[in-house]
Amino acid sequence: MGKGDEDDIDGLFQLSPPEFVAARNALAAQLKKAGHDVAASRVKSLPKPSISAWTVNQLYWKHRAAFEKLLATGERFRQAQAARLAGKNADLHRLLNERREELSAMSKLAVEILQRSSGAAPAGVMRRITASLEALSAYGTLQGAPQAGRLVEDVDPPGFDALAALVPRQGDDSRAASPSKLLAFQKEAKAPTKGKTREETAKLKEEQRRKKLADARAAKQEASRAVVSARRDVQHAQDALKKAATHAKETEDTMVATEARLQKVASLAHEARQKARRAAVEAESAAQAAEEAERTLERTTRELAELEEK
Repeated sequence: MGKGDEDDIDGLFQLSPPEFVAARNALAAQLKKAGHDVAASRVKSLPKPSISAWTVNQLYWKHRAAFEKLLATGERFRQAQAARLAGKNADLHRLLNERREELSAMSKLAVEILQRSSGAAPAGVMRRITASLEALSAYGTLQGAPQAGRLVEDVDPPGFDALAALVPRQGDDSRAASPSKLLAFQKEAKAPTKGKTREETAKLKEEQRRKKLADARAAKQEASRAVVSARRDVQHAQDALKKAATHAKETEDTMVATEARLQKVASLAHEARQKARRAAVEAESAAQAAEEAERTLERTTRELAELEEK
């Protein structure tokens, strides 16, 4: 597809949800008529974005500076995590606070977009929007990150393979300019053989071979230890991510249940208020009727007394 076609696709994802399907079909028909069958099929297969994905897309297209600032902060945070795992100092707390503030600002913009579009910003939709923004921030510039501006569904956080990329290799030190120890056995200088007998030369070569063999075995052991350590670190990171995901799911379920209970309580409270208002009206009517009855009683009593006196 040419740049113009890509621009047309970008335009689709900037439309309002009710406009998407008709515009997509029209673009696919236009491409097919122009003989671009592959491009037409690609466009025709584009699904309509969910409301939460659509909102994140609008943040990308309409608030690009704030969006890219969030991604940049997420990338710095990811690099800081890698540095911390490598045993270096990194101010994760400051970066985490920056990202939290930017997510809060983006969430406010998302509320405005939703309210302008449909007049409401449901809590469940906002949670999915925030989760997608957090996931995009976590991806940063990782290869294979979801394409911002063209999302069709909510974004999940980076998988375990991305976590493994943060795990430092055993003995890795960016400050060291010397070659890796694992290849040291390949770079031994050859010992001079000039002036030696054939037997001495053969013996020297055998000693060199044995030394290289010992170095290779040591390097293999070091590499094996590094692999075990890296796998252990990845496993720990995976376990932590699973626990965090489980906790997040439990918290989400609790929040949904709490919102449902609050909604029910609010409905009951509203009904109780309505009953109280009706009871107040009925009580006031009854009081007025009682007063009227008392006045009638007093009047009839006076009339009766007057009749009896005659």
